[in-house]
Amino acid sequence: MNETALSTSPPPGLQRIRPRPTKVGLVAGGLGAYWPQFPDLLPQLQRSARRVSERLGQLDCEVVDVGFISDAEEGAAAAEKLRAAGCDLIVGFLTTYMTATMLVPVAQRSGAPVLLLNLQPTERMDHATFDTGQWLAYCGACPLPEMANAFRRCGVPFRSVSGYVEDERAWERIARWVRAAGVRGALRHGRHGLLGHLYPGMLDVATDLTLVPAQLGGHIEVLEIDDLRVRVEEVTDDEVDGRLELARDLFELDESVIDEDFRWGATVSVALDRLVEDFSLDSLAYYHRGLNGDAHERVAAGMILGASLLTARGIPAAGEYELRTSLAMLIMDRLGAGGSFTEIQALDFIDGVVEMGHDGPAHLAISARRPLLRGLGIFHGKRGWGVSVEFDVAHGPVTAFGVGQLEDGSLRFVASEGEVVAGPLLQIGNTTSRVDFGCHPGEWTDTWSGSGVGHHWALGTGHRVGELRAVADVLGLELTEVSL
Repeated sequence: MNETALSTSPPPGLQRIRPRPTKVGLVAGGLGAYWPQFPDLLPQLQRSARRVSERLGQLDCEVVDVGFISDAEEGAAAAEKLRAAGCDLIVGFLTTYMTATMLVPVAQRSGAPVLLLNLQPTERMDHATFDTGQWLAYCGACPLPEMANAFRRCGVPFRSVSGYVEDERAWERIARWVRAAGVRGALRHGRHGLLGHLYPGMLDVATDLTLVPAQLGGHIEVLEIDDLRVRVEEVTDDEVDGRLELARDLFELDESVIDEDFRWGATVSVALDRLVEDFSLDSLAYYHRGLNGDAHERVAAGMILGASLLTARGIPAAGEYELRTSLAMLIMDRLGAGGSFTEIQALDFIDGVVEMGHDGPAHLAISARRPLLRGLGIFHGKRGWGVSVEFDVAHGPVTAFGVGQLEDGSLRFVASEGEVVAGPLLQIGNTTSRVDFGCHPGEWTDTWSGSGVGHHWALGTGHRVGELRAVADVLGLELTEVSL
């Protein structure tokens, strides 16, 4: 399982932001008619419920456990508690047979994705010694089709995991749904900055701002370049010196770096931190052209260092006004995959790889080596000059992931799993990774380009399609996997 192959903790000296905790609501239940008939049954089921609650709490989430329900009235009361708690995921634990009327209100009122658990006490029953009461503790599978049928007829999406209480395979699947719900929560509660204006002519990058909160949730904060400029003007020399010291610790400095440009990048970095804090941003997409070396052009050209530091701290920043890619980077980051700003750079038909990266923000936590700062006298395709980040993503399994917008306005997830391999890299102040997708690079490029993705995306560590498919499911979106 490659989903969490690498840690994406920021490099030493950078403090990662504390993401909003994932809140999981838990309700366990069984048919109350059984309790007087089989006095030992309920205590056994409650022990299983406590263990499930304990295991959920180990999945880096906050568990809202509303206890054990035995009839529809108790189910309705649990539904109100979970609705008020504002959960990101509702887990219904089917400990034995229970009627659909006990859980339908919970699912209908919560407004959160629903996960049904059928976890029997052990791998199998002891058929030679079990009586009816002991069998009923293994009967959680019995109501699962009933719940599924009732939920579908009520228009309530759901997913389920069947196994036994200490079944690690089942808990891997449960953890995936918890992580997916956490990503959904991050999007629904997120504040996403959009600074400057669209790179002229990039029609694929243009995003209808209403569709983002409509389909993903959250808030889009539209910012002016002056929102950053005035903060740049307020940065003190001491703050700049501190940022320079941090950058020297994190980066290898190429001899091409000019002190004045380095200091300017550090100044803009401090101002970016202040901008993010003042507007409570969880992500940022930016671009501003500027003219003839004016203040706006200099501010925009100085953002790469600060945007990379923000990205490494868990606040993804994407250039070229790429809102959907900053969201893709956020999703990958919350899955523990990093997520670096990426596009296709070239194809290597001899080694059979796709070379991809960008001349902008990088996720420093997933670098294969100590990242390099290179001085550039010109930014290709953009106005200005300054320092830029150069590295390749850690070698091994990776996933390319983008958020496309189609002709009907719907958003679509697009993902493809590959492997970053060693080989020659350009030394031009860009992030560059050589990705082997296990097929002809030209055929992969044609299929990927026709998928609905834009020309930017996030590149993250690990094979993440399974997790991304779960995120798409809880968001009600389609995921296209490019795999030849």
